[in-house]
Amino acid sequence: MMFKKTVIGLVICGLLFAQSSPVVSNAAGYDLAQTHALLATSAASASTVGQKNALSKAKSYLKMMAFSYEGLIDQLIFEGYTEEEAKYGADNCGADWNAQALKKAKDYLKMMAFSAKGLQEQLEYEKFTKAEAQYGVENCGADWNEQAKKKAADYLKLMSFSRSGLIDQLVFEGFTAEQAEYGVSQNGF
Repeated sequence: MMFKKTVIGLVICGLLFAQSSPVVSNAAGYDLAQTHALLATSAASASTVGQKNALSKAKSYLKMMAFSYEGLIDQLIFEGYTEEEAKYGADNCGADWNAQALKKAKDYLKMMAFSAKGLQEQLEYEKFTKAEAQYGVENCGADWNEQAKKKAADYLKLMSFSRSGLIDQLVFEGFTAEQAEYGVSQNGF
């Protein structure tokens, strides 16, 4: 009985038993698969202080603003966490990265006007994956004609444009020709 407790204690401490040790695995009453399962469980719960702090910081950041997975890792590294700790924080924070992309897309649209293409590019610049950025753009609820109207008005506040010049600028920004026509028309051209 004393031997069983010792083996269980060693397993919990994370010590690996060699596969060529049938006496240990048989004497403890555990087969090799059970031993590996116990080890995996104990390793998963044995995060370091740095990892726990990175996880806490990751969750704190996500309460304040949206981040991509890579963007969150970069921010944690900037804060002084190691790459391993930062990845642990991002991997275990429970974030839905599509939801984060959607939140970031809506945040950007509150600040300034974007075309769908421009918003997609901005989200990818923020290190969201192409699929996550696309999810954000497709689900943000933006009226792209209204976005073109706002962007045209912003440009007209900064400088003078001809009608065709403003349309060209909006198309360059990623608006479709129809969206650009709408935006310019709604601003008096």
